[in-house]
Amino acid sequence: MRDLRMSRRRVLEIGGALGLLAATGLSGAAALSRRPPVTGAELRSAVPLPPAFSVPLPIPAVLAPVSTSGGVDRYAITQRETTAEILPGVRTPLWTYGGTFPGPTIEARRGRPITVTHRNELPVPTVVHLHGGRTPADSDGYPTDLVLPAGWPDATHHGHGGHAMAGMHDPRAVHRKLTRDYTFPMDQRSSLLWYHDHRMDFTAPAIWRGLAGLHIVRDDAEEALGLPSGSRELPLMIADRAFAADGSLDYPALDPTLRGQPGVRESYLAGVLGDVILVNGAPWPVHEVDAARYRLRILNASNARHYELEAVLDDGRRLELVQIGADQGLLAAPVTHTSLPIAPAERYDVIVDFAGVPVGSLVKVVNRLGSGRTGDVMAFRVARKATDDSRVPAVLSTDLPSWNRADAVRVREFSFRAGQLNGGHGWLIGGLPFDPARSDVTVGLGDVEVWRFVADVHHPVHLHLVGFQVLSRGGRPPLPHDAGLKDTVSLRPGEAAEIITRFDGYRGRYLFHCHNAEHEDMGMMANLEVV
Repeated sequence: MRDLRMSRRRVLEIGGALGLLAATGLSGAAALSRRPPVTGAELRSAVPLPPAFSVPLPIPAVLAPVSTSGGVDRYAITQRETTAEILPGVRTPLWTYGGTFPGPTIEARRGRPITVTHRNELPVPTVVHLHGGRTPADSDGYPTDLVLPAGWPDATHHGHGGHAMAGMHDPRAVHRKLTRDYTFPMDQRSSLLWYHDHRMDFTAPAIWRGLAGLHIVRDDAEEALGLPSGSRELPLMIADRAFAADGSLDYPALDPTLRGQPGVRESYLAGVLGDVILVNGAPWPVHEVDAARYRLRILNASNARHYELEAVLDDGRRLELVQIGADQGLLAAPVTHTSLPIAPAERYDVIVDFAGVPVGSLVKVVNRLGSGRTGDVMAFRVARKATDDSRVPAVLSTDLPSWNRADAVRVREFSFRAGQLNGGHGWLIGGLPFDPARSDVTVGLGDVEVWRFVADVHHPVHLHLVGFQVLSRGGRPPLPHDAGLKDTVSLRPGEAAEIITRFDGYRGRYLFHCHNAEHEDMGMMANLEVV
């Protein structure tokens, strides 16, 4: 009987979204029966696009600290506008961390604190969130804790910077002029994190314009495993974009200055998809590799696009994708896939072995959820035979938490669905749009809880502060790619998933939200208070 009630509830929630789904080209029947591979609408570029696998793969530079004294590594990043050649022969204006897209990679050591001073020289306020970071609340990048640019009024009566549409007041907002120090204790497992803008109502266009970078946490235990390293460890930030006729990044913002009215044009309310796939800021790049094992540290930094990745040879044979890590670090043991779905904000740590691939061969990384040009992601060209002393141990980690359902002090349920926002279409959690002044969920420091999420369409749900384990999907065991400790779970249309976590680390105000960035900007975010 319980399953029947849940089935009817799912239908009702999806039915409640029909107005929005119709506006975005998805019907309720499609959401229920076909589980469409995308949620969103695609922009088409107005400039000539390069052939796939002709541009070399860039590797983001690792940022050097400005100081290492006192047991703390200190970094400095200036957020500024620049122009770069993303498409060959085309100049594209960008908003950047440190003048590059992606921003510079920060490499930290587990247990060694770092401080990053961000200076805002962009024309709008910004907020920096270290995604996946186990971070004190005052450095977590709450959406109203703004760094104001020169000349911007300190509109503290509007916690988000004073745009006319929301008109919300956040009495706890903290604003800084020009610079802000973000302190990260790094008291967490070795893992691939990322940092990005998190300004209320404008996260999606800010990330789209370039405000994203990688942050890697390392430790001695992981380095002792013998995994591929050095030039055979590749960070891969995958992000789709579209280009306007003048070479700029096309985005359907209602206010292209990002200073006033938030939101996107009606047909893009479900999410913005681009027709160009970038990896580390390059379109469909190619990378020369040895015939050896490589460690691919993959981030989906797209606003709304989901991928299903495969590594395919010219003869159609698929290479194994040996997953060794998830959002929050190493798995207990490797999990082997031939295809790997990855939702916005998810990260996967994968070993690919090119040893059996003939020299000269091209291995394509394809996206089975794409069509046309978005069906390709990048390629590897096997250039030479080489020695390889790396290995993939049968046991990767022994420090994963062992939470049990019986440990949970409570179970909560949240619906993620379309609804009304400011008289128009928006996205809601539990029937409510985000309000920074409202308390949504209060948890005790150290409490273990089970949370149940129910979706209408695709929603990658992200919790700040804590990692979690996936307990179930649709009442069944989690999928193979759900292994390990995660901070983002990808809900498919009509799906319910359960997670379990311990709310430890720090007290204060945090968030949970959909990481489809357009959904997040249009209300699909809620407050989490750890007390």
